[in-house]
Amino acid sequence: MASSFIKPRVPRGMRDILPEQMIRRQYVIDVIRDVFEEFGFEPLQTPALELSEVLTGKYGPDAEKLIYQAGHTGGKEDISLRYDLSVPLCRVVAMYPQLPKPFKRYQIDPVWRAERPQKGRYRQFFQCDADTVGSDSMLADAENVNLIYQILTRLGFKQFEININDRKLITGIGQFAGVPHEQLGGLYRSIDKLDKIGLEGVRTELVDNQIPEPVIEKLLNLLQIEGDPSMVLNALSEQLGDSEVAREGIAELKELCAYLTTLGVPHEFYRVNVAMVRGLEYYTGPIYETVVEEPKIGSITGGGRYDELIGSFSKQGHPATGTSFGIERIIDVMEEFDMFPPAVGKTVTQVLVTVFDAELAQESLKLATLLRSSGIRTEVYCRPARLSAQIKYADTKGIPYAVILGSDEVEAGTVAVRDLASRNQQVIPRGNLVEHIQELART
Repeated sequence: MASSFIKPRVPRGMRDILPEQMIRRQYVIDVIRDVFEEFGFEPLQTPALELSEVLTGKYGPDAEKLIYQAGHTGGKEDISLRYDLSVPLCRVVAMYPQLPKPFKRYQIDPVWRAERPQKGRYRQFFQCDADTVGSDSMLADAENVNLIYQILTRLGFKQFEININDRKLITGIGQFAGVPHEQLGGLYRSIDKLDKIGLEGVRTELVDNQIPEPVIEKLLNLLQIEGDPSMVLNALSEQLGDSEVAREGIAELKELCAYLTTLGVPHEFYRVNVAMVRGLEYYTGPIYETVVEEPKIGSITGGGRYDELIGSFSKQGHPATGTSFGIERIIDVMEEFDMFPPAVGKTVTQVLVTVFDAELAQESLKLATLLRSSGIRTEVYCRPARLSAQIKYADTKGIPYAVILGSDEVEAGTVAVRDLASRNQQVIPRGNLVEHIQELART
């Protein structure tokens, strides 16, 4: 009878992350985590599954369609996989009112969205979020933008642009143009496509959405305002000064940009972009999104202020703001442009200790223990084999050094250290091994 088997595969939009990829991923996460903690954010973890009522009604009708529902036979709770990390944070703040405010937390965990898979977009992916709850000051938003700048520059990004806008300003633009309230959603979606379809494309979409021609002209004139942040905001003040909500948004952006100057964030890395909207409906104030010119991969960070979201879980509302790093896209860009440092190699192992035969296995284990106790990541070849096979294994994995311990070396109290990149080999006293490996790693 023929044997049956299941063809090994993963669902669309999901993927396995093999060790070489995981090493690069861990490097990026470590840099992000270090900067988060440098800025005073504390770690938090929440469940992958939330009650569906926690998630629904928070993201807007288009986004809600992407939430994965979950459950099990006989389950009595309606649960779903988390869509992002911000809504679970709001649930935590409401559940634990004793948390000191401002509450600064970061979370680095997977989220799930039933999106159409494409380059840089997966159905399971990691978000790296940092949020401040309990501060309505633009200083907290400026810190978010500074956080983005610091992390991306430390990862080696040279050319990126942090687009900044304000939901209050966007609302004011809609009021200024005289767009009926029921048409504002279509208006904002069209404006948000400016970078992709250009002014004429936006014009066509607005016509299709039955926006009157005089209104379209007003909008397009506003969308063409460019320059440094102060120039853009002053020009908007002149045209939108009669709108109270627009004035509030402009004032927030002016305060935010003044803090960015104090924080030393170079002007060439951010701009006020009135056409940037961001899709999530819970944003209430400043919003920010980072793009790179090459490759055309979409935004690599996003975020903004969401002062009303926590109030949906508790009578006690709190202002909140945060930013999220799209680690999948960041890694894709870094791989495409070879941005990883040479030290971020194919393996975490620094040294392979060879095993010549069963009688020498204990000596090899003692040597590995010595190296590990000194902080050197060491692997022991797990069975006796020809030296050539062990060296080939180390080469395949990308292990930089092999420590060779045969009967002659044991008798003489020495070891042979082979640099597998240069093929240079030195015989040294066993007592000098740790210092020798450490010196090789530094050069």
